[in-house]
Order: sequence, then C-alpha cells, then structure tokens
Amino acid sequence: MGKKIELEAEVALARLAISSDGYPMSVGELTNLYRDKELIIRPEFQRFFRWSKTQKSRLIESLLLGIPLPSIFVAQTDKGVWEVVDGLQRLSTIFELQGDLLSANGTIMPQLKLEGTKYLPSLDGMVWAHEDENLCLSDAQRLDIKRAKIDVKIIKRESSTQIKFDLFQRLNSYGTQLNAQEMRSALLVAASPEFFARIERMASHSDFRAVVGLSDKQIEERYDLELVTRFLVLHNWPQERITQTALRDLSQILDDEAVRLATAFPTGFAELERTFIDTFAHIRVHGDEDVLRRWDPNKEEFRGPFLTSAFEIIALGLGYNIRNGIPVRSDLLELTKELWSRESMQSGYSTGRSTESRLAEFLPLGRGLTAG
Repeated sequence: MGKKIELEAEVALARLAISSDGYPMSVGELTNLYRDKELIIRPEFQRFFRWSKTQKSRLIESLLLGIPLPSIFVAQTDKGVWEVVDGLQRLSTIFELQGDLLSANGTIMPQLKLEGTKYLPSLDGMVWAHEDENLCLSDAQRLDIKRAKIDVKIIKRESSTQIKFDLFQRLNSYGTQLNAQEMRSALLVAASPEFFARIERMASHSDFRAVVGLSDKQIEERYDLELVTRFLVLHNWPQERITQTALRDLSQILDDEAVRLATAFPTGFAELERTFIDTFAHIRVHGDEDVLRRWDPNKEEFRGPFLTSAFEIIALGLGYNIRNGIPVRSDLLELTKELWSRESMQSGYSTGRSTESRLAEFLPLGRGLTAG
C-alpha cells in the first residue's frame, strides 16, 4: 500500500511541473502565426529537416483527403510565442508548400513542387500558386488545406525548462528521423542557440578537423559535433566518478551535461574552449592525425583511419592535463607507439566491452600516459 501512495504522490508532483493546454487549429491559423513570428521553427533545426519530396507529397495528400494528422507539440516561451517541439517536418512541409518557409539565412524558400501519390497521381508537378492554372492547386483545394485542423498541444511557459527538454527528447525518440547527436543538437539549440553556434565553430576549427580526419559521411551525420561534445563533457570528468556505474548510459550523460553547459552559457565556457583549442593545436604540432590512428608494431607504420579509442585516451587525457595545469608530453608519436604496443591494446581490445567499461579504463590511462 505504501508504494501505491508514493506513486500517487510522484504522479501528482510531476503533473504540477507540467502546465499544458491543447486545442485544434487550422492550417491557415498556424500559417498566420508563423508569418507573424508567433510560431517559431528555429532555423538551426532545419538542418535536421530531411523529409524526401515523396514524404512531403504524401503529407499534402493526407490534408487534401481529410486524413487526420498527428498532434504537434509546441513550447511557450517567456515572451508568449510558440516554439515547435515536435511536428517540425509536418509544419515545414506545409509552410514550404505555401511559399512561406524561411531558410536558415532568413530567405524565403521556393514553393514545394509536389510528386504524384498513390491516391492522387495528378499531384505530380503541382505547386501552391502559379500563373498557369494547370500547374497549381485550385482555389477549392487550397481552401481545403487552409481549413484542415491539426491538434496542437501546448507546453505552457509555467513548465520548467528541463521539462521542455525532456518532452522534446521523449517525443523524438519514438521515431528514427534523428540520430543521437542530431537530437542532442536540437536540445542544445533549444537551450542556447549561442552555445550551439560556438560548439559548431569548434567542430570547424582547422586543428581539430586536421587531427580527426573524419569522412564526409561522418561529418554529414555530425560525428564531429559528437566528438566536441565528448571532449567538453569528459575531458575533465571527476576522477572519483570514473567508474562503470557513474559512466552508465554515455548518450544520456552527454545529453544532460551538454544541456547543463548550454543553460549556463557563457559561464565557464571560455576555459572549455581554450582547453579544446590548446589540446588540438598541441596534437597537430606534435604528430598531427597519426596521433589518433593505430600504430602497427609489426609493420612499423601508422595505419587506418581516426580511432575513437585513441581520441578517448590521448585527446581527452591531454585535455585533462592542459585544463589542470599539468605538463604534457610533446613526443606524441612515441606516446602513440607506446599505447598500441601495450598488450591490452592489441586486436580485440574492445570486443564485447561496454562503453562504460572502456571509458572507465581509458580515461585514467590517458591522463597518466599524456602527463609530462
């Protein structure tokens, strides 16, 4: 009985933390809010907007056929405007169709040119408005879309910032449209666009880019931002918390800690950025990309691409020592050879190991190896 009472109390407390409202709105009303800048789709989020033209056309087909769309979620800011939490792709498609969608640089994007769909093959090549009436939707079809209703769930400004982050994360985790770093990036933009802009700048820093040598695919998937986030969060991770238990669920740790840094921005950020820049400048000068590649003791050469394990040991180890004023080694190529000559780093060193287990070993190893 005691557990039931505790659960009821927890439910009641959590509900108090979330102040919400909701009601259906027409596409026309939502479009007017967007035009008046009372409904915000952050430009930074549009890089995550990856629906194909086929997906977009199917959405417009649903509106024309009267098929209900899922609810969208918005968070009310302190100024009263709504920021889209979930529904970015649906709303962006609707605004793009009408020629209202703004690009990241603030210019209006061209009207969406539709494809033919299963039930409406004649949609192919159609746009919202055109001087040739045969190439655009009819007045009646445009009115059908404008009058279509979408259920809007509103997280009111009385709700905590953390609640809004949690909601965004939970809603988007149900789908597959965003990878872990893209979702984290969206959280960071919501917390502090300025913070996100600064870590993007760090990911573009010439020394960092030269040292990690990522592929185009890795950069497209924003693994560069993932590495910057790992560095910021883990390079000075407290010694007493370097345990498998404390490092459990790395992705969640990166989410929570990165949002904490973003929320506090700019407090403490200058030192983080300086440590990052100094670390990768040191690596570039004293070994460049070979430092974060594998050394083959048998063939006596550096081989293969950038390795995350080398980043976790050497880059994070250097970052810790530089941050804390501890002298660091300059013979980084020799250090790398020492690392890969260790019996524990031979083939299969990470096979079957959890991320937590690996980091619990690698973080202290790197701090010791890189100290001068």
